[in-house]
Amino acid sequence: MLIGTSCSSIADGATAVTNFNKEKYLGKWYEIARLDFKYERNLNNTTAQYSLRDDGKIRVVNRGYNTKKEKWEEAQAKAKFVGAEDVAMLKVSFFGPFYSGYNVIAIDSDYQYALVAGKNHKYLWILSREKTIPEDIKTQYLKIAEEAGFHTGDLLWVEHNMN
Repeated sequence: MLIGTSCSSIADGATAVTNFNKEKYLGKWYEIARLDFKYERNLNNTTAQYSLRDDGKIRVVNRGYNTKKEKWEEAQAKAKFVGAEDVAMLKVSFFGPFYSGYNVIAIDSDYQYALVAGKNHKYLWILSREKTIPEDIKTQYLKIAEEAGFHTGDLLWVEHNMN
């Protein structure tokens, strides 16, 4: 879940997953934790829905409940692979020609939990197919993120208390 700027790289120290399966990644993900930034500020119950577009790119629909405005907000985008589709290094655009990095840096074999990094150490997400994540996966993903230079103590843990 990333809002765009013109850069489409990966944070120093992070490595995109290889042998990535785009089809298995599609579908709904719950945001478990994130490094907060202006486009998701005040959002809880955040989700991302990924589906294939007719042009082969990926449709992205991010949704969350704004606790200050007391209403649901939604943002749509398109994502495409930077290189080969079996390397989880993508770029996503919410605003016209402006793209930013979206890099899956850890994922389990069943595609139930994902760790996603942006273009730098200001963007990080932990995603799950369910509204929670097992403690062992959480610990593993936090370790991977810390080793890649992310400040995991700054993560905002997202509430999922609405539909």
